[in-house]
Amino acid sequence: MKEYELRISTPAGDKYSGEAVLLTVRGTEGSLGILAGHIPFVTVLKPADCHFILPGGEKREFSCGSGLLLVESDRVTVLSSEISMK
Repeated sequence: MKEYELRISTPAGDKYSGEAVLLTVRGTEGSLGILAGHIPFVTVLKPADCHFILPGGEKREFSCGSGLLLVESDRVTVLSSEISMK
């Protein structure tokens, strides 16, 4: 799978910044899976357990509080006041 830049951040700083091939989060309309080349958009995130997949296939899990998801052409950003990496 093609990779993209992923940033998971809180007001206190980044919890993750690097490459990913898939991000799964929960938006206001349900679960979202973001792959490289996804159409750009912004949405509100609901608190949920989330995960992302690294280019080598490793799965990393995290809990996310309310926040925002920003999907750009070559970058995806998760912004939340509460992020807990597992």
